[in-house]
Amino acid sequence: MASAHDRAVLQVIFNPTSPFGDIPGLNQEDELTDNDSVFESELVKQVKDLELQGVSAAESGDLHAAIQHFNQAIRILPQRASAYNNRAQTKRLQGDTEGAVEDLERAISLSSGIGRSACQALVQRGLLLRLSGRDEEARVDFEKAAALGSEFARQQAVILNPYAALCNRMLSEVIDKLRNPEMSDMP
Repeated sequence: MASAHDRAVLQVIFNPTSPFGDIPGLNQEDELTDNDSVFESELVKQVKDLELQGVSAAESGDLHAAIQHFNQAIRILPQRASAYNNRAQTKRLQGDTEGAVEDLERAISLSSGIGRSACQALVQRGLLLRLSGRDEEARVDFEKAAALGSEFARQQAVILNPYAALCNRMLSEVIDKLRNPEMSDMP
C-alpha cells in the first residue's frame, strides 16, 4: 500500500502542472488550532460563540451585525487573534481593504505567526497583496501559510514562483515525451 508521501510523488509525476493536488491527508490546515490555553476558558467560550454569531450574520448578508459581534469578541479578549481574522473577512466584504489588512496584520502579530488564525490571516493577506499587484509579498505570505499546512497557499506560492513554473513546464514536457515516445521523434 502506498503512503501519503508516495501518493504525493505520484500526483506530481502524473499531474505536473498541479504539483500539490488534492491528496487526502496532505492538507494540515484542518488540523491546526490556536493556543487558547493562555486565556480564561469561560471567556474563550463566550468569544467563540460571538464569532460564530458573527460568521452566521456575515453568511446571511448582515455585515453590520457581523462586525458588531466581532468587535464585541475583540473587546472581551483583545489579545486573541481569531476575531481580528474574522473581522478582516467582513471588512473585505464591505470593501474596506485597508481596514481588513490592518486586522490581518494584528491577527498575524497576536498569533506570532502560528496556528489556525495565523494561517488563515496569511492566506487572506496574500490574496489582498496579490490583488494589488504585490506578487512577491503575496508569495512570502503564501509560503508562510503553506508551511503551516495550507494546501491553497502552497498552490498559490508555486504559481507565484517563476522557477517552480519553469520546472513544472519542463517536467510536464518530459512526462509527455515518456507517454508519447512517437511524438518526440517528430521534427
